[in-house]
Amino acid sequence: MADEAIATGRPSAGEQSATHELSRRRIGVPDIVFFVVAASSPLTVAAGGLPMSYGTTGVIGVPLIYLVLATVLAVFSVGYAAMSRHISNAGAFYSYIAQGLGRVGGVGASFVALVAYNAMQVGLYGLFGAAASGLLGAHFGLNVPWWVCSLVALVLIAILGYRRIDLNARVLAVLLICESLTVLVFDFAQVSNAPSGLSAEPFTWGALTTGAVGAGFCWVMASFMGFESGAIYSEECRDPKRTVSRATYIAVAVIGLFYAFTAWAMSMGTGVDNIVAESGEKATDLVFILGEQTLGSGFSTLANVFMVTAVFAALLSFHNAVARYFFALGREGVLPGKLGASHPSHGSPYVGSLTQSIFAAAVVLLFGVSGGDPTGTLFNWFTNLGALGVILLLVVTSVSVIGYFRRDGRGENGWSRVVAPVLSSAALAVILVLAVVNFQALLGTPDGSVLNWLIPGLVLLAGVIGIGYGVWIKTSNPRTYAQIGHGAPAE
Repeated sequence: MADEAIATGRPSAGEQSATHELSRRRIGVPDIVFFVVAASSPLTVAAGGLPMSYGTTGVIGVPLIYLVLATVLAVFSVGYAAMSRHISNAGAFYSYIAQGLGRVGGVGASFVALVAYNAMQVGLYGLFGAAASGLLGAHFGLNVPWWVCSLVALVLIAILGYRRIDLNARVLAVLLICESLTVLVFDFAQVSNAPSGLSAEPFTWGALTTGAVGAGFCWVMASFMGFESGAIYSEECRDPKRTVSRATYIAVAVIGLFYAFTAWAMSMGTGVDNIVAESGEKATDLVFILGEQTLGSGFSTLANVFMVTAVFAALLSFHNAVARYFFALGREGVLPGKLGASHPSHGSPYVGSLTQSIFAAAVVLLFGVSGGDPTGTLFNWFTNLGALGVILLLVVTSVSVIGYFRRDGRGENGWSRVVAPVLSSAALAVILVLAVVNFQALLGTPDGSVLNWLIPGLVLLAGVIGIGYGVWIKTSNPRTYAQIGHGAPAE
C-alpha cells in the first residue's frame, strides 16, 4: 500500500478510509448561510464597499445595481444548484468544471480557485490589521503594528480551522449577527433622519446611468464574493441534495436585498444629491460619521469594534474555503496527497488549513517587515485579484452546467439544465469584461498603470498553468487523471 501511494502520489486505500473524509452531517442550511454571508461581510461593505462604489463611479443608482446583480446571480444559482444535487465534493467549482467541461479544464479551474480564494483571504488580513491597530490606538492608546494584529487573528483562525466545522459555524453566527444588527441600526437611523426626505430615485434607470456604470457593477459584484461557496461544504452538510441549493438561494437574496437597502439608506442619510460627493470626500469614514450624527458617539465606537470582528468573520469563512480546496485536490492526487488528510477526531481538513495559515503568515510578515501598505496594497490588490478570479470561475461554471447535463438530464428540467446557465454565462461574461476594462477603478490606479493588466494577467496565468498541469497528469498519471473532480479515489 505504501509503495502504491508513493507511485501514484495519492494516499493508500487504508489511509483513505481512516483520514481522508470530512466530518459528515455536521451543518445545515443556516450554518452554510452564515459562512456565505460572513464572507461578503455586511459591515465591511457598508463601511468600505458602498462609499467606494458611490465615490469612485458617480453612480447614484448603486441600490438598483445590487438588485440587478442579485437577479443575475439567482439565475446562475439555478444551474449551480442543479449540479449540487448530483455532485457532493469539497472542490466545488473544480469538481463541477471537471465533470462538466473535462478534467483538464477542472485542473485549470482549481488553480484559478486557489489563487483567487487565497488572495481574498490574505488580502483581508491587511484590512483586519489596519482596523484592529487603529481601534487599539484610538481607544486604548496602544501603538500595535498592523501586522502584529493580523498575526494574532491568524493564530486564532488557524486554531478554529483545525477544529470541527460546526464550531466554526457557531463562531460565525455570533459575529455575523452582531455586525448585521449594527448595519440595520445604522440603516434605520439614516432612513428616520433623512435630511431631504425619502426618495426612490436610487432605484430608477436615470440614477443607474448617472456615472461610470461599468465600474459600479464591478464594485457591487465584489460585495457578493463568497455567495458561491456553499457547495464547498456539501460533504459536511446534512442533506447535500437540498442544503446547498437552499443556502445559495437564501444567501443571494439576503445579500442582494440587505445591501440594496443599506445603499439606499446611506443615500437617504446624506441626501440623494449629496451621496456621491460625501462618499468621495469621507470615503470609509462616512458610515461612522453618519452613524455618530444620528446615533451618537457610542454607535461609532461600537461600529469600529464590530468592524474588526466582521473582517475576522470574513477571514474565517475564506480560510475554511481555501482549506477545503487544498483538501479536495490533495485527496484526488492533483496536489500532494498529505493535503487530503482530515483530522481523525474533528473531521477537518487540518493539513490544508495549516498550509493556508503558513502561506498567509508568510505574506503578512513580508508586507509587515517591508513596510507595505496594509489597505492600499495588501487588501486592495489581493482582494481585487481574488474577485476577478471568482467572476471568471462563475462564467466557466455556468458553461460547465450545460456540459454536465448535455447527455443525461438526470431528471432536471430545461430551465435548470440549459436556459438559466446560458443566460447567466452571458450576463456574467459581460460583468467579467466590465471588471477587466474598469479594473483601474477598482484599484484606484491611473489608466496607464502596469497593475491594470498585471493583476488580471495573474488570473489568466494561473488558469493556463493549471491547464498545462492537467495535460501533464493526463499523460503521466492516468489513474490520478481518471479521478479528477470525482472525490475520494476508489479503493
